[in-house]
Amino acid sequence: MASRVTPISQARSFATRREPRSGRITVLLLLPVVILLIIGLGALLSASSVLAIREGYDDNLYYFKRQMLFAGVGLVCLVIGSRIPYAFYRRAAIPIMGLAFIGLVATLAIGEVRGGAQRWIVLGPVTIQASEFAKFAAIVVLAMVLARKEAYLKTFGHVFAPVAAILILLGGPLMKQPDFGTTALIAATSLTILFASTAKFRHITAVALAGSAFGALLAVAAPYRLQRVTSFFSANPDVTGDGYHAHQSLVALGTGGWFGVGLGASRARWSFLPNAHSDFIFAIIGEETGLAGSFAVLALFIVLAAVGTTIALRAADQFGRLLAIGLVSWLTYQALVNIGGVVRVLPITGVPLPFISAGGSAMMANLFAVGVLINVARSSARSREAGRT
Repeated sequence: MASRVTPISQARSFATRREPRSGRITVLLLLPVVILLIIGLGALLSASSVLAIREGYDDNLYYFKRQMLFAGVGLVCLVIGSRIPYAFYRRAAIPIMGLAFIGLVATLAIGEVRGGAQRWIVLGPVTIQASEFAKFAAIVVLAMVLARKEAYLKTFGHVFAPVAAILILLGGPLMKQPDFGTTALIAATSLTILFASTAKFRHITAVALAGSAFGALLAVAAPYRLQRVTSFFSANPDVTGDGYHAHQSLVALGTGGWFGVGLGASRARWSFLPNAHSDFIFAIIGEETGLAGSFAVLALFIVLAAVGTTIALRAADQFGRLLAIGLVSWLTYQALVNIGGVVRVLPITGVPLPFISAGGSAMMANLFAVGVLINVARSSARSREAGRT
């Protein structure tokens, strides 16, 4: 019987016709990441200097220096991720999921509450956000299950069960924090991995519809989330209340015009825009570098998504393919959700902008994911070279 031709298999066939060397595709992957890191450090230097003084630090470069440290540690994580054979994660998927679950439960038990959310474990000078590593765990486990049960994905139960199990194990503790943004991100990434698998399209559609309906109920179940959704869809949001963040981010972007007000000349950072160094740092980039700088950041994420997808399509096996497509989907969706909230195309969710927003856990997790993508690319290239000899 002839094998079923899917859009993914067609794309994979096209992508492997002309294969660049692994070194070249590694450079193509690292280039946008490094540029985004540099842009992020520059934007953070401007966005956080006023905040550091206002919070009582003697050094106005406090947050910038801390982010430099996070970037350095993150690059070490990237190197480690690129050295570990990606097949290891297939064997270690269940322990990785277990560690992620323990981290989320520990956050609920001993985590610090900030702004009404309990998302951070504080151990002396170190702050850990377990939800950032839970994203990686969800991708690894789903890729492992779908690759192992590839022959059984003709039935709806085998398609629905792993996604439901992941969302219960990780989404339950996440929603208790609460962290709807990360939960939705894991759900969207899981659907993308399903689409890249051999599951039937009608089964994927059914899972997507069920997940969307349940997600919509969760979005309006909590009063503060309902207020965000109502404010987002309102033609005249309260710019002094629920719509304040979105309004101030649009003011900052509008002030930037075509080419910005100049580096370090942001007005929004002077306490007008909350979380200017983290969730809304894209607004600072738009204000200081204008529409040109904003489009440049978007272009870099598009390049990252294209190169990551190419790596996934050229992976040597199904697990590597699903793992890579999950990692690149995670980074891409997170960027889109963050930027979408800043420009008021999507409701504000509080997820950071990869490689740019302040935060150590996100930086390390994101750069580790890039390292794993590099390993998939290198391993796939070695497998093809071995096949030719």
